[in-house]
Amino acid sequence: MRTVAGPEAGALEARARALAVLRIRSTALAVALLPAAAAVVLLAGSATGSIGGSQDEGWTALRWVVTVGALVVLLLAAAVAAVVVRARPALTPTVPIAEETAPDLYQLVRDLAERLEVPAPSAIALTPDCDSWLEDRTHPAHAHRQERRDRGALAVEEPRPVRGTGGSGPAAGPDRVADRPERRAPRAPVLVIGSPFLWWMRVAELRALLAPVVAGTGPSVHPDIASARRFVRGLDAAVAVAARGGEPSSGPAPALVAAVRRPAFGFVGWVARLLLRGCRDQAAEMERAVAAAASERAQTVDYGLRIVAQEQVGLAYAGWDRLLTRVALPAWRMGRWPSRLDAGVVSALTELSRRDRLAEGFTSRLSERPACDLLEEPGVMDEATSLLAARLFHGGPAEPGPDWSPVDWGAYPEEVVDRKWRQEAARLNRLLDERDDAHEPVGAAPAPARASGPGPATLARVIDRLTAAPTGPAGGSDGGADGGSEGGADGGADGGSEGGTDGGSRSGAPRLAARLSVEVAREEAAATRAHGQGRAAGAEGPAGGSGGDPWIDGFAPAFPLQPPRTGRELLADHVTAMVCCAAVDTAGAAPGLDWLDGPALFVGGRRRADLAQPVLSLVEDGDDGPLRAWLGEVGVRPEKPVRLV
Repeated sequence: MRTVAGPEAGALEARARALAVLRIRSTALAVALLPAAAAVVLLAGSATGSIGGSQDEGWTALRWVVTVGALVVLLLAAAVAAVVVRARPALTPTVPIAEETAPDLYQLVRDLAERLEVPAPSAIALTPDCDSWLEDRTHPAHAHRQERRDRGALAVEEPRPVRGTGGSGPAAGPDRVADRPERRAPRAPVLVIGSPFLWWMRVAELRALLAPVVAGTGPSVHPDIASARRFVRGLDAAVAVAARGGEPSSGPAPALVAAVRRPAFGFVGWVARLLLRGCRDQAAEMERAVAAAASERAQTVDYGLRIVAQEQVGLAYAGWDRLLTRVALPAWRMGRWPSRLDAGVVSALTELSRRDRLAEGFTSRLSERPACDLLEEPGVMDEATSLLAARLFHGGPAEPGPDWSPVDWGAYPEEVVDRKWRQEAARLNRLLDERDDAHEPVGAAPAPARASGPGPATLARVIDRLTAAPTGPAGGSDGGADGGSEGGADGGADGGSEGGTDGGSRSGAPRLAARLSVEVAREEAAATRAHGQGRAAGAEGPAGGSGGDPWIDGFAPAFPLQPPRTGRELLADHVTAMVCCAAVDTAGAAPGLDWLDGPALFVGGRRRADLAQPVLSLVEDGDDGPLRAWLGEVGVRPEKPVRLV
């Protein structure tokens, strides 16, 4: 008896698990058909006189009950099957790469598939993330939409001849029967590549990294595994459809519609979840076996280089995360999106290697050919993935517009950093004006400084407010302007938690922080409504769309990069912005970009990274000594007005 080992053993295990999943599907079908079979037996027996008689009331009642029950079960089964078949599984948002725009990349993948003796992926796409995988896009519910959308972009490889045939005709063997097209193997999945890998990794590293991924196309095109995956994905999509269908209706008769929809979709969801629980373990084992078989098959291709490539994956992820959270997020929040994120990750990782004193090794590595050279127009692909990253991680619009425009790295300091500082300084100054109005006693004449309009936008005014004791009875609340009805839960929580006995609580910082939280939340909500963006809009499609976004459909479009900022953090950011504006206007400083830390202040050509602690001392403790010392060192004049937007 021959023992099967290596990738063949993993493939056999995967097929066995797939058959187990398909047996669950067959069992469910048999259960649905069982009442119908019983009804057929009773009707046939009655017609032939074998079971009861046509005048026997007992058997007649039984036949009617069984027949009606069978019809009800068949209708319910048909409804569940229709939802499972028609439900569109979520597709990962990607940027498709047409073969004519990246012939070298397609050739690299085909050569890799040939070395691994597996079918080549049907197409290649980019994702703005540090990951790579195979994705099946042949589900009947969205196959037609997918082909129509990606017309000319997805290069579907024709069946290749078997090695040794020497000809260009169709492949021979048991998997292809020329006279029976219905027996064709399923279409190969799409290869999705993380865009940071293309820009950071070298060509040889990318090939080694993709080897185990491409090796997975072998099991993926097996009919049993493909059918099992489609069944599981259909059930998962049906559960999502049932959950959405059971939500309250907003139609003309919401109560009546809900009375019908909720039980119906509840039943569909219950059946789909029951089937998912039944095949969950088998499906998980099938995927593990597929991954094991692919990894085993890829052992013979660039194994040593793959270890180096895996090290680069961790480094790329670290640099990509810093670039998104520190550099891209500030731009996204103000309606701008960096159009060269993938090129930026190279600069970020180069800076990271320099700070970690790894520049020597990386210098020699960067002299090799980068994988992005496999693209004909890397700049165009970089811009497309950068816009998709903004859509996924921030929820921005699908297309550029007046309030959602790209920005190059060269213009980032002036158009993002300086503008961000000016906007935050203006917001802080506006809130100080509102607080001054709230502090004026009822019926009292306005102060001379307030008679001519809002107070001057100076850093000295901010420092004085944060170090002065709050006015009002017993140092209490400033009233509705700072923590009342507008503040809601956020204002109360912020003010309550920060209203201790430290120096900051004796100043106006807690109430100003609470008011700032409310103001920022209001502005972000207004921007969300204006652009129709965010989670709720993205789940149904882009604003103004009629039928959903073809590549976001079924996929939540926003993944917050950072948790919501507290009032103290917002106040510290706004005070820092005011200090930076004063430094630019009165001390000759300049806005700049740090690839790892984002917006930065440069004085005399050097980045000043020592501003955070003095600002925190002012905001948290009400101590302006460290900040005034820093201002004196840099030469900032806090009494001078700053320019606002």
